[in-house]
Amino acid sequence: MLMVHGNPSWSFYYRNLVKSLSKDHRCIVPDHIGCGFSDKPGDDRYDYTLARRVADLERLLESLDLQEKITLVVHDWGGMIGMTWAVRHPEKIARIVILNTAAFPLPKTKPFPLGLRICRDSFIGTLLVRGLNAFARGAATVGCKLNPMSEGLRRLYCLPYDSWQNRIATLRFVQDIPLGPGDRGYDLISSTAAGLKQFEQLPVLILWGEQDFVFDRHFLEEWQERFPTAEVHSWKGGGHYILEDVKEEAIPLIAEFIRRETV
Repeated sequence: MLMVHGNPSWSFYYRNLVKSLSKDHRCIVPDHIGCGFSDKPGDDRYDYTLARRVADLERLLESLDLQEKITLVVHDWGGMIGMTWAVRHPEKIARIVILNTAAFPLPKTKPFPLGLRICRDSFIGTLLVRGLNAFARGAATVGCKLNPMSEGLRRLYCLPYDSWQNRIATLRFVQDIPLGPGDRGYDLISSTAAGLKQFEQLPVLILWGEQDFVFDRHFLEEWQERFPTAEVHSWKGGGHYILEDVKEEAIPLIAEFIRRETV
């Protein structure tokens, strides 16, 4: 099991899934550089780009020398990172679990959210994200709709991002969102999107919160178009952090999917 997190979360997001599956499966749950309790280097020491994230994941998996096929679980930026790696190594993928994410450019029907635009393209956004931790705090506040996070759980999601320096990845992820030709990473994610068709015959499970503040029904519809035979469970009232919001339903669905779809 390879579980790839997004922004502004960290590997903590997968803790309940790991508890459920780790007795029978090896669970590999890395923190991206700058996230969780990994190092948080400045721009002079690390290139905070999608290409570098994929290279990091590739080096990690090469070092582990895994012999068995992988069940890939992706959420948020984990979709772009994990699926880009998967497109390069399709022979290593057994099945895929997709959780409110993307591995393709912004759907044509989806407007880019104003809040993300401010964070991505303005100095005010920099102050909000790095100065006030507004992105991590906001995501923890609105990321669960059916079962809002407790104050204590919200603090844990924000815990690694406790200073201007430690919030560098939170901002750089947003600034790296590839919206169109000419944006850094756009060609890479377009290439990944073109390569998704090679997974059409694999078992794919999609779990989706439709009230996600970014990855809403427009993204879900594109995943369904790309993987028409995928098993889909969608919660109309569910939010971005679907493994938190409906964990009592979502985690057993993943466990059953893995048991049933033996490759």
